Order: sequence, then C-alpha cells, then structure tokens
Amino acid sequence: MTQEAASFEVLEDEAYQTFVDNGWTDALPIIIPTRARVDAMLAGTSRRPDEVISIGGKAPLPNRWTYTVEQVAVNAVMSGARSEYFPVILALAASGHNARGGSTTSFGNFALVNGPIRNEIGMNAGIGALGPSNHANSTLAYAWGLLSRNLMGGAVVGEQYVGSQGNPVMTASPVFPENEERSPWEPFHVEHGHAINDSTVSVFVSFGVAQFMNTVRHERWRENITRMIVGMDNHFPPMLVLDPIPAHEFIERDPSFADKQKLLDWVDSVALMQARDFWNNREAQRHLRAPAAAGVEPWATNWKTLQEDPEALVHKFDRQRMTAMVVGGETAGTWRIFGARYEGTYPIDPWR
Repeated sequence: MTQEAASFEVLEDEAYQTFVDNGWTDALPIIIPTRARVDAMLAGTSRRPDEVISIGGKAPLPNRWTYTVEQVAVNAVMSGARSEYFPVILALAASGHNARGGSTTSFGNFALVNGPIRNEIGMNAGIGALGPSNHANSTLAYAWGLLSRNLMGGAVVGEQYVGSQGNPVMTASPVFPENEERSPWEPFHVEHGHAINDSTVSVFVSFGVAQFMNTVRHERWRENITRMIVGMDNHFPPMLVLDPIPAHEFIERDPSFADKQKLLDWVDSVALMQARDFWNNREAQRHLRAPAAAGVEPWATNWKTLQEDPEALVHKFDRQRMTAMVVGGETAGTWRIFGARYEGTYPIDPWR
C-alpha cells in the first residue's frame, strides 16, 4: 500500500468516527460525503443545491423541518445510493414522512415505488423484493432512514426516539417497487389518480406485524382470511402485499375481484368486531375517540353503537386506507397482511 493510500484510509476512518460521535449515522457503515461525491449526487437532479425543502412535520414530530437539496444529497451519498436514484430520495424527503418516527408504540414506515423509474434504476420487484438483494432497493431505504435521522428531527434514543421496543422495520425502512408487469390490477399509483407513465412513491405507516400465508386456499379461504383480519390491531388497517400468484388466485376464487376495490370491499365487510371490544383498546381510545366525536366515519358510528348496543358488530378499519399491491417473483404463492396505514402518493418526476 502506498503512503497516499494509507493516509487516505486514516482520514476516512477519522471522518467515519466523527460522524458516529456526532450521531449523524445509526452506527452502520457509510460512504463519507466528500465534496466530489456530493456534487456527483447533485448531478442526478435539475434542482439547485440551495433549493429549500420545507415540510410540516408528521406526528409525532409536529415541527416544521427545513433543509436543502444539497443536504439531502449528503445523506444520499452516505447511504451508497447512485445519482440516478436521487429523484426518488428527494421525493421521499419532500413527502414529509419520517422513516425513523419516534412514537412510543414503535411503528415503522414502508414506501412503494411505481412507474417507469423502477426499471430505469434497476429496482427489484421480483424475487426477494422485500429483502436486501438489490442495490437500488437497499440504498434507497438507507438514504430515507439517514435523511430522516439527520434532517427530520433526529433519532436519539430516549430523546427524539422513544419507541418502547423499537421495530425491525425501522432498521430497513423498506423501499420497494410494485411488480406492475405481473399484476392483474392497475398499478397502485394509477389507482390513486396518477398517470401510468408517472413515477411516484407511496408511503405507509406500520407496526410491521404481518400475517403470513402461502397461496389462497381452495376451501374455506374466506373463513381463514377473516380470522386473521379480525385478529389484527384495529388502529392499522390491512395492507395486502401479494406475490403475483395469490393475486391471480384471488380472482380465480372470486371473479369479481378482478376489480381490486371489490377485494378490499370484501376485506372491509368481514373486518368486524363487537363495539365494546373495539373500544376496549388503548390505541383506539387514544387516536380514534377525537375523530369519532368530530363525526369522522366509521369511528362516529362505532362510538354511537357502543352507547346503544355494545355487543353489536362494527367495522374495525377505515376502508379508505386499506390497500393491496403486487410484489414478488412467483417462486411461491406467498403473501402477507401488514397492519399499515396508507399516507399518500408523491410524484418523483418533478425532482429529476
């Protein structure tokens, strides 16, 4: 090793330790954001480096956070992302959703990418899409986590972060693409009002608890799925993440499910529990009692039912936040139901 190379290693080690000591990383390895590396990342967007992104903080961080495109680029470099990924990272930064939110209940966030940019940057929507097997998927997730830590309020344990148990979802902050090509339904972003050639990222807040299944059974599949849905926490609605195999199986079992909304309507129709059990839940009392008092449905009806007939059945979830998407590589009919609340879909193309 030359003396110059040895000196560079020492400087990189010292720089890394500085980042760790200042809490600018979560102690995982990073790429040191040198001037040249940050400039190379900024080449991935037409936006000015000093352009300010100002967002209203999402609960439980109600403050307004302000940062520049260049500051986002610093965190993108740290994650190991490539410049062509940068528009996705900027869209996540501008969404206002913190991947490292500090709730005491330890929830985590997901993000779903749709549109042409999935293939342009080589994201993986097939085998292992939710795992660590793809550079774009993995570094986008890490970049979202780092910019959330450094630009959106920090994640110092015991201060900004007070999650009682923590959440493995937060370690990954998963960012993955929908397998639009193999889905029997229109893409998720089209379902939510965007054109098919738009590139978008959608954000979900989740406890990260998942019911796992393999295929949609031929017999008693309705009863089987109903039991799992009824057993879910009633604060986070079902998010169906389906390999293409079970997505098509649902339609085989019930042809009306060729309309994805009919599938979600059915899930809503069986997601019932007694009113007294619905409200005998700390999170329901904490988060849903005020909307119920303000007349927000279905919580207003649920609360009225509790007063009139506590044993009557009520809907557990906000139907408008129930979602389904197709992800996976068809090596098995794997699918999951996450408890996850849909927060919104955000455009990527303006950040190119």
